Amino acid sequence: MAIAWPRTAHRVTVQRDLPVPMPDGVTLLADRYVPAGAVRPPTILVRSPYGRRGVFGYMYGRAFARRGFQVVMQSCRGGFGSGGVLDPLGDEHEDGMATLTWLRKQPWYGGSLAMQGPSYLGYTQWAVAPFAGPDLKAMATSVTASQFRDAAYVGGAFALESSLIWTTLTASMGSPLGGAGALLAPRRTRRAALSGRPLTELDVLSAGRGMPFFQDLLAHHAEPAAYWGRRDFSASVGEVGAEVTMVGGWYDIFLPWQVKDYVAMRAAGRRPHLTIGPWYHADMRQMRAAGADALAWFRAHLMGDPSGLREQPVRIYVTGAGEWRDYPDWPVPGMREQRWHLRPDSGLAPENPVESEPDRYRYDPAHPTPSLGGPVLLGNSEPRDNRRLEARRDVLVYTGPELRRDTEMIGPVRAEIYLRSSTEHADVVVRVCDVHPDGASYNVCEGVRRLTPGAPVAGADGVRRVEVDLWPIGHRFRRGHRIRVHVAGGAYPRIARNLGTGDPLGTGSAMVAARQEVFHDPSRPSAVILPLVSP
Repeated sequence: MAIAWPRTAHRVTVQRDLPVPMPDGVTLLADRYVPAGAVRPPTILVRSPYGRRGVFGYMYGRAFARRGFQVVMQSCRGGFGSGGVLDPLGDEHEDGMATLTWLRKQPWYGGSLAMQGPSYLGYTQWAVAPFAGPDLKAMATSVTASQFRDAAYVGGAFALESSLIWTTLTASMGSPLGGAGALLAPRRTRRAALSGRPLTELDVLSAGRGMPFFQDLLAHHAEPAAYWGRRDFSASVGEVGAEVTMVGGWYDIFLPWQVKDYVAMRAAGRRPHLTIGPWYHADMRQMRAAGADALAWFRAHLMGDPSGLREQPVRIYVTGAGEWRDYPDWPVPGMREQRWHLRPDSGLAPENPVESEPDRYRYDPAHPTPSLGGPVLLGNSEPRDNRRLEARRDVLVYTGPELRRDTEMIGPVRAEIYLRSSTEHADVVVRVCDVHPDGASYNVCEGVRRLTPGAPVAGADGVRRVEVDLWPIGHRFRRGHRIRVHVAGGAYPRIARNLGTGDPLGTGSAMVAARQEVFHDPSRPSAVILPLVSP
């Protein structure tokens, strides 16, 4: 998928360090990129905690100014010259609204506005978009969502690796490490996460100092509402009047919630665009595609040139097929849910389950079940061969028959697992893999659900029906391949280990191993529910 950038380009001038006053007296700094010869052209606002110069200044400032837009790139509070202290996610609504007020007072502002950016830069858009006013004409968001809570506490567990990576990355910003901090963060994070120390000590081990944001994530895990209430804009997504385009990746940490934002806008009668490619969070291919998508979007909605827009609003890349497809909506038309039941003797099939004894495994938090691949904030999250993981005794593996024809699954994925555990605190990890004819087993999607006393409710026999939401997929399982499902009790260090005790997330150290039973009989039909699309 490629959209060509126009060859004609403006010369660009840059105004540095424009002071933007906040209501509390703090001053934020912004740079303004201006296309030569343009008179009050449409404005693109980009708000970033990662700086406004270097690669960010080129990608979001100079590149778009060369195409006729003026770009205001602002550093969020607490970084790169902006005053105050960074309270991650906490001030972006108030600061963003104050920035809009300042922007409208500038003599060079022409009354036509867009916002752009990925990840945190996309979150800053959602923080003001429902309240911005009619001059906000367009938004270009990528690998982001209107709330990050569910990505931090995925399935009620804790996304340890990604949370610690971001903490370590932000600690290095403005240090002599410069951009090298992004390269070093994953390695330092993994070393800290695998140290076995209580979680509350890991920010010091990884970032070199205590980081309030990481400590807040730990402290509010059990009762997140108080902390996340003013950091969650998902309820107002349907109120956004601007035209919105979203670019995501199948292996991105925010994809499930980005798709929910799309669905919420559609339910409100809006018609956003959605593109999902074979990308992970920090994938340069995704960044290039998002830039081209944003340019076409802004030219259409701010300059009246729709020539670069596609006809269908949804475009996805079908992995396994290597094809881009356009659809009128998501979930895609013609999709139907198909249950693939876990069966005895490690089988997996759409046929109804049969009478059978449960399968058993033991999860030991002292030696937690690891993960191979899967979405993470920094680093390559593309699928990996999981055979080494499947050889472990604490991973149940269920494999379907060799497929007689190409089988496409496009849409949301979930699982229903009937489980009995010796501990009331446990995690259930479910993963779908594509098994190639040579035996290689590549992860396609996965999800986790953390169990607590009474949730979900156990039956009289102690068996709980556990619902697990997995990442959505757009994948072709080719003829001769097999579908495989894992059930396990951990995915460490991507997900913090479940200690089995219910002790506080940050300080708990005692560990209790869990004996797990997974049932797959007619009255307790454990299954993964896949989104079958007929050819």
